[in-house]
Amino acid sequence: MFKLWFDTFLLGVEAQQVIWLRAMKLAAGGKAAEHEARRMVTEKAAAAAEAGLKIAAGAGAKSVIRGYRGKVRANRRRLSRRGR
Repeated sequence: MFKLWFDTFLLGVEAQQVIWLRAMKLAAGGKAAEHEARRMVTEKAAAAAEAGLKIAAGAGAKSVIRGYRGKVRANRRRLSRRGR
């Protein structure tokens, strides 16, 4: 139970980092910001659909949180790279 709580906590922390990094990219404007805005909406819809399918298939919260964390971590790494 602690692992699920901790993973959920980390998801919240990592999501806030992604929100900050995306906000900075969007504030800069230009083509990169347009691309990021489109990507953000597409990723959110896909992640929600994936989570819904997992829940419908009987997966637990642990599986859903793990899926979201993987996507959030990937975004954090991508957005943290210099020159991107």
